[in-house]
Amino acid sequence: VGKRVQAIYLWWHKPVIDKELLQSLPNLKVIANSGVGMDHLDLKLVASFGVKMANAPRAVSSATADTGMALLLASARRLVEVHNISISPNMDYCEADILGVKVAGATLGIIGMGNIGYKIAVRAKAFEMNILYHNRTRRKVQEEQAVGATYCKKIDSLLQQADFVMLVVSLTPQTHKLIGKRELELMKPTATLINISRGAVVDQEALLAALQTGVIRAAALDVTSPEPLPRDHALLKLKNIIITPHLGIKTDKATYMITEEAVENILAALNGLPLLSEVLPS
Repeated sequence: VGKRVQAIYLWWHKPVIDKELLQSLPNLKVIANSGVGMDHLDLKLVASFGVKMANAPRAVSSATADTGMALLLASARRLVEVHNISISPNMDYCEADILGVKVAGATLGIIGMGNIGYKIAVRAKAFEMNILYHNRTRRKVQEEQAVGATYCKKIDSLLQQADFVMLVVSLTPQTHKLIGKRELELMKPTATLINISRGAVVDQEALLAALQTGVIRAAALDVTSPEPLPRDHALLKLKNIIITPHLGIKTDKATYMITEEAVENILAALNGLPLLSEVLPS
């Protein structure tokens, strides 16, 4: 059926798009991805076959921003840890020293202020947080003012000031291990790192050491490298970390909207119309 295939809808990185598959589909016009991140695709290879590519940024941004804020709040108030205490058979009373950290009035540093990052800022403003952000390009002044965000040209400045650091960048060669030993040591010892982008944006061994030695207070990860982590990985044994299995977009409505957006892009490509969310190779 290779000659009949004109479109591919990628769900959770499947099917794998490689040169062999592209060569077997001579009439392929478009690949629509179920999400924003495109790091699982060789964009230049796909483009060399004359195939268009699209992602689904409109569908996933709100759900992913919700996940980021959920992780921030859960880590701040140690919800997983105290849940486990509450359901343990020996539960008698809650220890007075199980203290979380205050979110209202704290400083959130957002690294990556695209659609998702900006929606996180909107949510953080509602929680009365001070907002810093670092991005390749600065947002418009009116957009900054709407959420009370301050631009940090240098990532180091953000890391030194933030109580919570939220990673919302795409995985590229430039962002691979963006947060390593040096960056973690710039953070406050009371700070929390939250990653909702891709696992490889963080040097996991450096993060493990930082959590074990008190370089930072805690971490909350919706992404790891690999996914899932090996069951004997040391990160899974720490109390000051929350790990969720890449839940970013996983809501009933978001999943439906992703499919709708992918279909819109596919139909546009098949009818020779501009794609709503076309992705071009850099």
